[in-house]
Amino acid sequence: MGTTQTTPLVLVHGLWDTPQLFRRLETRLDGRRPDLWIPHLPHGLGYPPLEVLAQRLGDGIEERFGPDQPIDLLGFSMGGVVARTWLQWMGGHGRTRRFWCVGSPQRGTLAAQLVPRVLLAGIADMKVGSRLLRRLNGDPSALERVACKSFFSCTDITVFPGWRATLPVGPRQDVPVWTHRQLIAHPRSLDLLVEALLAP
Repeated sequence: MGTTQTTPLVLVHGLWDTPQLFRRLETRLDGRRPDLWIPHLPHGLGYPPLEVLAQRLGDGIEERFGPDQPIDLLGFSMGGVVARTWLQWMGGHGRTRRFWCVGSPQRGTLAAQLVPRVLLAGIADMKVGSRLLRRLNGDPSALERVACKSFFSCTDITVFPGWRATLPVGPRQDVPVWTHRQLIAHPRSLDLLVEALLAP
């Protein structure tokens, strides 16, 4: 399926973020992942359901790379759940070599628990026990075809408790940073992410 240097890398941002979120990571990569794409997936205030955003992500990947080009995929925060939804339900696992989720509420976050779905469906999709997450976690078999890894922080209060930011498959790494945002911005976390993204 290609080498690290030739496989495109797609980075998916989270709620209330833009592609600028990955500026520090992109700088640290220093061109060593030359085919890098960071789509803008507007989330509004969290109104669109994550399944809708996943479809937009898939459409963008196909438009950018065609229907067959293998890719690597990293999602931060809500972007990791969006990416996972595309992987499991929309055929993304068939073309994805590796998937890293960073601070993504793959098992839900108590921080979303009181958000009404009728107003903010995307945020409500991240509740502990949401219909979306129950379905994703109930049959993760598609993820077993992809090399997956989860990065999280035990002290994260955006994905709370922090250990819930892990996939049901693949290794998990507790990153020694304090906050949610530091998972994608702190030098310690960037060191680990760059190492993972450049590994053969």
